[in-house]
Amino acid sequence: MRDRLNQVVHDKLDQQRLRELLEERALARDSMDIAKVQQIREEMERAEARRLQPHFIASFFLEAFTQLGGTLRQREPQRYEISHVPAVIRNRGRQIGVGEPLLLRYERICFEKDLISISGKPLAAFICSGHSLLDARIDLTLERHRDLLKQGTILVDENDSSEGTRALVYLEHSIQDARTNLNGSRRLVSRRMQYVEINPEGNTYNAGYAPYLNYRPLTDEEKGVVEKVLEESWLREDLEAKAKSYAIAHLVPQHLQELKQRKEELIAKTMTAVKDRLTKEINYWDHRAEELKMQEEAGKPNAKINSGKARQRADDLQARLMQRLEELQQERRLSPLPPVVVGGALVVSVGLLQQMQGKQQATTAMFARETERVEQAAMTAVMEVERNLGYEPTDVSTQKCGYDIESRIPKTGQLRFIEVKGRIATGQTVTVTKNEIITALNKPENFILALVKVPPADVLDSNCSIRYVQQPFHKEPDFAVTSVNYNLQELGKWG
Repeated sequence: MRDRLNQVVHDKLDQQRLRELLEERALARDSMDIAKVQQIREEMERAEARRLQPHFIASFFLEAFTQLGGTLRQREPQRYEISHVPAVIRNRGRQIGVGEPLLLRYERICFEKDLISISGKPLAAFICSGHSLLDARIDLTLERHRDLLKQGTILVDENDSSEGTRALVYLEHSIQDARTNLNGSRRLVSRRMQYVEINPEGNTYNAGYAPYLNYRPLTDEEKGVVEKVLEESWLREDLEAKAKSYAIAHLVPQHLQELKQRKEELIAKTMTAVKDRLTKEINYWDHRAEELKMQEEAGKPNAKINSGKARQRADDLQARLMQRLEELQQERRLSPLPPVVVGGALVVSVGLLQQMQGKQQATTAMFARETERVEQAAMTAVMEVERNLGYEPTDVSTQKCGYDIESRIPKTGQLRFIEVKGRIATGQTVTVTKNEIITALNKPENFILALVKVPPADVLDSNCSIRYVQQPFHKEPDFAVTSVNYNLQELGKWG
């Protein structure tokens, strides 16, 4: 009987016809060519590699929650019990008034969807962007420490062996449309943090999407050493104006274009669907009103609905159509707000710091040149390997996105994110930044750590030795960690 019923259902459902109906009724009425589909896929992969969840949020929440007196214990791997939520957090949650009310305790919380439900264990609350517990903590952090961003600080770049300094400026940029909120202000539809770095020569460039993750604060011993750096004349120039000018010229148009492209496509499809559905309803009730009018004139009144009510429905639908189309037109009118400087920092290279401490002498410049040669040779070698494999590599190292090379697989269109680490043949360790580790954890199947041993410049045999390491990292670094040193031999499994 079960087989017969399954057969009946299978025969009745014409899958080809269902596909046609889905395509006909879907918002996406226009077809996309292969190039467009591939572009969307690549953007989704890049976004996933740079996503906040779960490692960024987990690191912030676990550190910030305990600072306010919260009690939190790990019960299962990456699952925690909160036995006490401080009153200050609960009160802030009520003030914000967004999301679920905060509880006094949580039996379990987690930061990854796969860990919400585990057999034999309590169901966990998923802490992510939008959860009341996280939003209340972020709001408190900004209230108490936002002024520290403007006050600024000094950070150390341990991956920069030069003797330079640079200013890192944080900007917040928002885009609004023409729709208004309940308070009459225009609605914000996108907000993004942007980071600009300025060197002593006045050159300005994009610092990437999270450069601060790779920098560390000064130690107590180092604070007195770098005080004279603050007296440099270029720091007294209007760095905020330079950062805003660069952002307006380069970062704001990019932000606007990305949002506009997504909005235009969605609004165009939505307008088509709204017109189609409401126009059909309006035509139906127009026709129905005429039929009822004729019946009433012939002396056959309808007990359920009269022509006046049918006409009113048609008019209401017409007004609804006009209102909805006007709302969509307002959503289409995007306008960028000026970027706002929210903070800044002075970034000191570890090479300069060591030179000021007397730990590094005239060999600094030579070491910097050698490091640049090794890194360039490693990049060239890996790019050549990718081409020999039939892939299409692109150098994105200047974008500081957590990897150096995007390598596209032509057959599938999938992206490989490759972080290149070049070392001289006698090198013993390799340093990986926090940003690179988190990117690897976000895209473990696509991330590759390329370890390259580069021979000395005076060696005739200039062939590099390369090892590709898949899924090199298995846990995120601690909150205060900016980079991790690994044994080169063990990580690359060299014999």
